[in-house]
Amino acid sequence: MPRPRRTALYPGTFDPVTNGHVDLVRRAVRLFDRVIVAVADSPRKGPLLSLERRVELVREVLDDLPAVEVRPFTGLLVEEYRRLGIHVVIKGLRSVADFEYEFQQAQANRRLHTQFETMFFMPSDRNTCISSSLVREIYGLGGDVRDFVPAVVARTMARLDRGGKTRQARAKGKR
Repeated sequence: MPRPRRTALYPGTFDPVTNGHVDLVRRAVRLFDRVIVAVADSPRKGPLLSLERRVELVREVLDDLPAVEVRPFTGLLVEEYRRLGIHVVIKGLRSVADFEYEFQQAQANRRLHTQFETMFFMPSDRNTCISSSLVREIYGLGGDVRDFVPAVVARTMARLDRGGKTRQARAKGKR
């Protein structure tokens, strides 16, 4: 009898998607039949990029992985887990601080849905220091983010003014 397909859900804001995110997905597809990257709306975080643009960038960056599906989501992660029939949620851990936060989230999600499972991935050595918030900070201070994000993301960010809008959109708004 064939084994059932195993699906993992990788949620995040991906604002922007980093080389660390990409590394985690590439490793996850070796363990799961299907990986769904769920890009969270998260308007309270005041994202640099729109939800639509973040989804587009993640799709473009992971386009060579047929086992990966990228989709937007809003609301509770546990509801997305139920709705999609997910087997496990995957999360990256760069530090003890990440562990404490993610452990609390995993426990809360398990209280909301007893079948909720979380699997933690350690980053590769090269990606240990990378986070989207660090990339946004470097970018906001005028620094070069090319070593931390895929090339298409670096090009997209280079076209933004430091307020998060494309220079073209900013110019259009002034007319």
